Amino acid sequence: MDEATTEIAGRDLSIIGLFNHADIVVKAIIVGLIIASVISWALAFEKLFRVWRLNREVRRLERDGVDGNLPVPTKVGLISALNDAARTEWTEGARNASSGEIRDRLETAMRSAMRRELKGIEKGLPFLATLGSAAPFIGLFGTVWGIMNSFTAIAQSQDTSLAVVAPGIAEALFATGVGLAAAIPAVIAYNQITVAIGRANDRLIPAIAGLARSLARRGLEVAR
Repeated sequence: MDEATTEIAGRDLSIIGLFNHADIVVKAIIVGLIIASVISWALAFEKLFRVWRLNREVRRLERDGVDGNLPVPTKVGLISALNDAARTEWTEGARNASSGEIRDRLETAMRSAMRRELKGIEKGLPFLATLGSAAPFIGLFGTVWGIMNSFTAIAQSQDTSLAVVAPGIAEALFATGVGLAAAIPAVIAYNQITVAIGRANDRLIPAIAGLARSLARRGLEVAR
């Protein structure tokens, strides 16, 4: 083998070595995917924490709302938003309406507050969905680009032995591996968070309806 062929065959096949010998386009794709993956992990942990807090507040609402009492609100969160919505609706004239109208107005106000809270949790989820669907294809583009360059180098060296071919193919496939590593956690997180929000919404609708009915029947003690 000539000097160039010997150099190709002796390349470092570790992760760092594959990255260092990759084409500039492949390097840019890998770096971009890694940055996107870090962002998706941070976003996923933030959303999972908010979903955990949401489920805890839903349980409190289901437990305390049976007696027609709004749970003691925290500084932020679902229960705080429901308290503010109910108090505002009561202050703005619901107290002078009939019991049925009070119930409807309270339920409408609290449902609006609930939707705002859920939409706040959903912010950022499109990024996870986009990364989950696009990252494998971005990585595949890097792989195709790298394989094209590898075949060009092979043609120039005029040596098709496995020792010469393997390093270039490994460098190219590295981009697809990074794309899959970025996409899989993003898809799992997106599905888990979306399902959790949907289940919380299904539990909140009857809980809010029952709470509004109890508050209207008891004279709306939320005004205290």
